[in-house]
Amino acid sequence: GINAEYGGVKIRVRIDFTFLWIKSSQNRIFYFVTTSIFRRAAREVRNMSIPEGNADSGEKLFKGRCAQCHTLEKGGSNKQGPNLYGLFGRKAGTLPGYSYSAANKNSGVTWEEGTLFEYLIDPKKYIPKTKMNFPGFKKPQERADVIAYLKKATQ
Repeated sequence: GINAEYGGVKIRVRIDFTFLWIKSSQNRIFYFVTTSIFRRAAREVRNMSIPEGNADSGEKLFKGRCAQCHTLEKGGSNKQGPNLYGLFGRKAGTLPGYSYSAANKNSGVTWEEGTLFEYLIDPKKYIPKTKMNFPGFKKPQERADVIAYLKKATQ
């Protein structure tokens, strides 16, 4: 195990095959499924590697490649794809009134910059059996630009 101090509290950390165990100096024991910790760490690493997006360029890309299937405004209708208002922080497959695939509903994905950055490369690879029939944005700058626009337009 590893002894450390976090926020003024001494802790002991032990990792085994399934769980990360943390015991604090107040004898509280916390454990987390390590896969979720690794996912969280991977998400943070992805967020650090996303280029700075340009919302104006993202708007052009969105209108040319996404708007035929998605709306952005609050209370907007669903088209072939769901309305994207309030997208950031929302779990995949949870917008009321849209008929999602089981794959989307069960994906466990929460839409943030990092998850969108990976998803928009190839949606069907990121969530196999998703209904989203889109080849993706292969260029990292294009994905960053679309995400910058979505952050601006969906809040």
